[in-house]
Amino acid sequence: MSRQSMSTWHSLPILSKRSKCKKYSFHDQLLEDSRFLRADRRLDTELVDKLILQLNRIYPQILTDKEATKFRDLDVPTCVRLAELLAHLQGKGEEACREFYRALHLHVEEVYFSLPTRLRLRDSIDPFTTAASPTQQRYVLNDRGHMFFLSCFSVAVGVALLHYYGEAKVTRGSRALGMAALGLGRRAREVLIWYTEDPIRK
Repeated sequence: MSRQSMSTWHSLPILSKRSKCKKYSFHDQLLEDSRFLRADRRLDTELVDKLILQLNRIYPQILTDKEATKFRDLDVPTCVRLAELLAHLQGKGEEACREFYRALHLHVEEVYFSLPTRLRLRDSIDPFTTAASPTQQRYVLNDRGHMFFLSCFSVAVGVALLHYYGEAKVTRGSRALGMAALGLGRRAREVLIWYTEDPIRK
């Protein structure tokens, strides 16, 4: 595991049940997250194998070679093997559950941060994040500001006017187009006036 991954992992605080004033252990967290993990289709055969190998090779006291071979049996559906693995780790105790979370964070980060316990932790740290997210997603196109969209609209209107008036009517309609340009953005107005005045110069 890289130093960056270790630093990211250790920077994540443990959840706490404020009402009971005691630590919310990794065992408790895994008990709560198990249902979500069993239903998450992102945890396919390949990813489950990575988690098993991580626990077996780095922490053989948590998952022995014999146990790892059992949980990697491809004749057993992945969802069943994952459920048995989670139950096994809970039976092993706090350290085993903690190392499972470490392996999950390392190999399947998107699943790790989707866990119910992780989401609740994020919300407890910054309760405004969840409330702001739908708005940010809804108006993600507004990052460039209102003037950007106004300019796009102005250009579209200018092009439409030029198209419908046609080259033969540009001279006769140049005054009208010049008046229409007053309501457009600065750049669009300059382009439109340039097109209307160019035939007159010729």
